Amino acid sequence: MLATVFQALQSGLLDALQVAVETATGPAGLLIIAVYSFLIAIVLPLPSEVVLAAPLDLGLGTWGTYAIIMLVSGLGKAAGSVVALKIGNEAKEYGPITRALQRSRFDVVAWSERRTVEIARKWGYIGLAVALSVPFFPDTLSIYAFTVLEEDYPKFAAATFVGSVGRLLVTILLYAAGVDIVAHGGEFLQ
Repeated sequence: MLATVFQALQSGLLDALQVAVETATGPAGLLIIAVYSFLIAIVLPLPSEVVLAAPLDLGLGTWGTYAIIMLVSGLGKAAGSVVALKIGNEAKEYGPITRALQRSRFDVVAWSERRTVEIARKWGYIGLAVALSVPFFPDTLSIYAFTVLEEDYPKFAAATFVGSVGRLLVTILLYAAGVDIVAHGGEFLQ
């Protein structure tokens, strides 16, 4: 099943989904942002910062629109993290996801577990929120790495929400400070 999902994603669906977010307008755009953020937490290796590019035009001004985007994205990612935690807990028991990741080109499991588990053990849910606040680092990687140690769904979702909003705030602040985000892959804030 996972192989089918990954094949579909590689066949251009990733690009189409990212374009959908970047061109989402009005209230319907909020639904697209929520779904995109939900999927990022579970399976999509895409930048979550792209939601800031959505030209929603909700009549709330720039900061009001950013606030709504951060809220919707954070809630979507928090909901997705609960699903990821469930998958991660099942993977600990059955191992197919872990084996698939270990067969990948990069030893994602070894690297992410080593680094992220260190953070999780030392800082717990605060560590998850901080890890998710780092712009341009894959959300999915951090979320699944933290599932190794965690089982409290509400706390996990809350930490994911805080980290998601934190990442978007950091991205906006970097942009406002004049950091050349475009050079770092953030073409969405042009």
